[in-house]
This record gives sequence, C-alpha cells and structure tokens, in this order.
Amino acid sequence: MKKINAFILYSQPEQAVKTVAALQQSKLVNTIYLLAPQKGLQPLQGTEIIEIDSIQSTRTIQAIAERSTSEYTLIYQKSSVLQLGYFALERMLRIAEDSSAGMVYADYYAMVDGTKKNHPVIDYQEGSLRDDFNFGSLLVYRSQALKDATGKMSGIDYRYAGLYDLRLKVSQTHPLVHINEYLYTEIEEDTRKSGEKIFDYVDPKNRKVQIEMEQACTEHVKDVGAFLKPQFKTIAFNDTHFEFEASVIIPVRNRIKTISDAIESVLKQKAAFKFNLIIIDNHSTDGTSEAIEKFTHDKRVIHLLPER
Repeated sequence: MKKINAFILYSQPEQAVKTVAALQQSKLVNTIYLLAPQKGLQPLQGTEIIEIDSIQSTRTIQAIAERSTSEYTLIYQKSSVLQLGYFALERMLRIAEDSSAGMVYADYYAMVDGTKKNHPVIDYQEGSLRDDFNFGSLLVYRSQALKDATGKMSGIDYRYAGLYDLRLKVSQTHPLVHINEYLYTEIEEDTRKSGEKIFDYVDPKNRKVQIEMEQACTEHVKDVGAFLKPQFKTIAFNDTHFEFEASVIIPVRNRIKTISDAIESVLKQKAAFKFNLIIIDNHSTDGTSEAIEKFTHDKRVIHLLPER
C-alpha cells in the first residue's frame, strides 16, 4: 500500500535523479514532488514539480500540505543525494504508527570528505525549542498532523521560519519521535565544528532569520501556556550592599566527569572584584554531589540542592 507522498528539495538535478530513483523503488511511496527554488527546472520522470521561494517558508509548507494526500508526508531538506537504508521507510512508518507520532526522525550516517561517519541525534522534549535542533535532513510527518498544523498558520507568512513553525505546531498535539537507528546517509555540506555553527544565530546578516524564529517561538509558548509577560520589579541597587560583584551559576545533574574541571576553571579566574560560584545540583546520583562538596571549603563555592 502506497502510504507516502515525498517532497524533496530540487536544485541539483543530477543529485535529485538518484534520490528519486531510490524513492521510486519503495512500494510505500505514492507521489514524488520536487521543490524547486529556481524557475525553469524540468521535472524528472515520474515526478511533479512545485516552484517555491524557499524550503523554509510558510508558503512552501502550505503547498506541501495541499498535496499531502497520502497517510504520511516525507520531506527531504537537502539537495544532495539521499541514500536510504534497507527497509528504512518501512521502519519509520512502523514506529510512527506504533507511537502515534506527529513526526519521526532517525539517526543517520554523514559523508564528510568521502568518509562515512555516524551521526546520532537526540530525543526531542517538550522544552526543545532551539530552531537549529538537529533532526537530520529526512523527516516523516503524519499528514493529518501536518495539515492540522498548517491550518493554524492563517495570516502567517514566514520566509525563514516555516519549517520551524510547523515542527512547533505539530509538537503541540503529537509527539515527535526519535528513532535510535541509523536509517539513511546524507552528504554533510557544512563541515564546520558545532562550536562555530552555534554562533550563526548572532551573525548580523542573519537578523531577519532571527526575528522570524523568535516570532514563531513566542507564538508557540503562548499557545502552550508557557509565555511569561515581561513584567519586572524595579530594583534599587544602591539601597543594598552586595558582597560579591558577580556570581557564576552552574546548574548540573550527573556530570561526574566534568564538574570538577568546571569548578576549578571558575575558581582559577583572576578578577579585580569579588565573585562567587553557585552550583545548583539537581539531586545527582553519580557522585557529582560528592565531587562538588570537595570544593565547599572555599567560601566562594555555594552548593545548592533544590527542593523536590
């Protein structure tokens, strides 16, 4: 039974040919749509082409929803070749059905400079709000969940935050399920270290992206009742004496291998003012609490255990 309509980014025809061929071999795939951000590209045999402004835009998500006539919707976000593992789609659909997931995603292999590397991803949680949360490039949505989420996008026209907005809206009513199995291989195009990528968010040239992501996130936290209005009390700092000019705060749970190094790093800092270190230990069970206690002879170290 054909249960999947597939949507793949179409900017490199020579790459897309291979991805389309792989999808056409699956008995689960119904229709394959090519999302073309460039005009004039010709559809490949057995496919339909959709001209889009960006794969990240609200308009593209709405176009996908209009054509999501099968039970599941596959979105492949890269233009490079997708190599599916053996029975990968069958596995993704089985878990989607068993878990009632709104979307499933899986661990994958990444080809980096000709070398195949394991690329595990992490479980999605209710508070996983980062717009750059790594799901991998292959997403399989329950079509009804996708349509329901798109129905909430009336009046919204994001150019950059459409996929992010979709993920947030689907997560409001359905679980997003991580499959802890390596089910496909993709080409890693951005080979910078994660520590370098994380600063993309504050790059001035990405300002428009930042604004849209913030708008989508703010709307989401309002929808789920987690929005806190920006109401603050005025604090008269001159009326109070502060013994310490600055405090370093470390929230921690079960980090026995790294907590001692972190504490030592703070305490070794040289400053022309007094500072302290406040460690909020969320009831660690692996020896982290005992490791912290070894430093409490230093009056700058405050070890706090919150009430359960």
